[in-house]
Amino acid sequence: MTGLSRTSADLDPRRKRILFRAWHRGTREMDLLMGRYVESAVAALAEPELAILEALIEVPDRDLFAWLTGAEPVPENYDSAVFRALKAFHSHDAPLDL
Repeated sequence: MTGLSRTSADLDPRRKRILFRAWHRGTREMDLLMGRYVESAVAALAEPELAILEALIEVPDRDLFAWLTGAEPVPENYDSAVFRALKAFHSHDAPLDL
């Protein structure tokens, strides 16, 4: 089970690959964090943003999770608008109804 609720039929091969990799990271927590964000944003991202997203996908789960939760500071080379959008996508003031 991936949790994927969007079809990838309308995506180009690069976006399909990014979407697949976002949902198949290694830990379920990061699959959910990265997969849900990518699923919602991948179609609208420009080429430079896709490159940044691909770089974030290469970051080990434990490091990216620590950055997203604020347990560790985000290295300057990863602190991008794409990373901030990913983090903001998962910032909520109240529990979500899933």
